[in-house]
Amino acid sequence: MTTRLAKLHGAGNDFLVVDGITTTTPPGSTPGSVAALCDRHVGIGADGLIVMGRGETGADCTMDLHNADGSPAEISGNGLRCLAYVAVRAGLGDGERLVVDTGAGRREVDLELGAGGELVAATTDMGAVTFEPASIPLEAASAFDLEATFHGVTYRGDAAGVGNPHLVLFVDDPATARVTQHGPRLEVDERFPRRTNVEFVAVTGTDHLTLRVWERGVGETLSCGSGVTAAAAVAHRRGLVGDRVTVHVPGGDHVVELAATARLTGPVVHVFDVDVDLARFGWSA
Repeated sequence: MTTRLAKLHGAGNDFLVVDGITTTTPPGSTPGSVAALCDRHVGIGADGLIVMGRGETGADCTMDLHNADGSPAEISGNGLRCLAYVAVRAGLGDGERLVVDTGAGRREVDLELGAGGELVAATTDMGAVTFEPASIPLEAASAFDLEATFHGVTYRGDAAGVGNPHLVLFVDDPATARVTQHGPRLEVDERFPRRTNVEFVAVTGTDHLTLRVWERGVGETLSCGSGVTAAAAVAHRRGLVGDRVTVHVPGGDHVVELAATARLTGPVVHVFDVDVDLARFGWSA
């Protein structure tokens, strides 16, 4: 059951990617086996697992994404760039653009190749950001001006959907925000039936945001592409930034361009390839 995995990261948000087109991937995964593989102490370690499948009807490939706890996820902006690296290496796309079918719908990725032909950065169409409660999904009359209080700290912000749910909270300083203490509680806020990603955000300059993120099913990560996009869209709706926003996260910087759809630009780095016996992590044949 040996399968080759590629480990990559986008601004520190790391993923294990399986080329399911050219590699035989055992079908017997469970949330537990994915979690074991992504475990940073007894597994390889990653924020999530992506299986790239064969595309149909105009798509170059598909993206099957799981969080580090094994739960399924709809989309990841950083994960899309990691997937794109593996797709380009496999000869998919035309060298300029890749079309990917995700759990949140079809997405196009504009490719930036280095001198050796490897992918070094990409711009992803993240789709239209929604503030409609039913589409996020959110069980509340409005996505705006939501409040939550823990241990005497009251948070205020807006919910947004980027193919997955987000709660964008404005804080004085993300560096001192209680992300790891309150993020787990906010993730399971009863108003979000599918749980939610949580962004702790501050405006730190003209068209600049700084944030830390608690990712649903993962924990605090160094970056979150969809979270960066949601934060920029919420700040733009509030009139705090323009339609081109630089977002600083612990793992690096991203640029978000807001129009009818949101476009996210960021780096991608290949870390290593490894052959793994997936049976050791609970996969069954």
